[in-house]
Amino acid sequence: MTDRSAHRPAIGRQGAGLLVRLVLLACAGLAASGAALAATEPLSLYFFERPPYVVQARGDEVTGLTATPAGQAFKGAGIDYRWVMLPTVRQLVTLKDNPKLACAVGWFKNPEREQHFKFSKPIYRDRPTVALARSEFNNASATLAETLRQPGLRVLVKDGFSYGALIDNLLAQSKAERVVTSAESVAMIHMIAAQRAHFMFAAEEEAAYLAEQAGVPAQQLRTLHFADLPPGERRYILCSKAVPDELIERLNKAITVEIP
Repeated sequence: MTDRSAHRPAIGRQGAGLLVRLVLLACAGLAASGAALAATEPLSLYFFERPPYVVQARGDEVTGLTATPAGQAFKGAGIDYRWVMLPTVRQLVTLKDNPKLACAVGWFKNPEREQHFKFSKPIYRDRPTVALARSEFNNASATLAETLRQPGLRVLVKDGFSYGALIDNLLAQSKAERVVTSAESVAMIHMIAAQRAHFMFAAEEEAAYLAEQAGVPAQQLRTLHFADLPPGERRYILCSKAVPDELIERLNKAITVEIP
């Protein structure tokens, strides 16, 4: 019986080396074409309507206190992007470890988030944070620190949100019960009206709008101002780690607003 394998031509070292090089070149070509394809796709800029910060206007136009400077920065930097509506509770989850070019508008920066995301220069700074409570809530003191010492206090907070370093620290150190929800801000107003908690935090810019949108009579709510709360937190464009530093640098150069 004849051994047919003995008649097969041997590849040899040079032939094997050439084959390896051809395979590597083919893989490199596929990777390059994939990168070129990714480069042609516009960056996804996530938003969720939150007047007066983010307002969806006609068509694809999105404006507002944070949306307008963000859009101007991307246009000024020459970065192709598209607005993509996504609930705020899903934005960080979607952006974390995201291999695609994607950002979100108007987020606070803190050490934990800096581990997972990249940030632009600030695009807006809030006025001092206020609290919204039922009108009969009379236990508020002049400062938030003193108010949080009230026994049996329940504070409504949004899951995954930062209210700024000062408020976050005061909440962590207090014995107040934190009522955590993933509901949007208007629904949180209803929770306050239903006495699920004593108060919730809100930016002063949107407090009146939230009460109006919730349809809760104005006489049922009161706005609490605290003397120990400084000007509000700075808001940034938050991006996935996949966004190159070069794009962040271009964004920063295009951000023209000066935030103290």
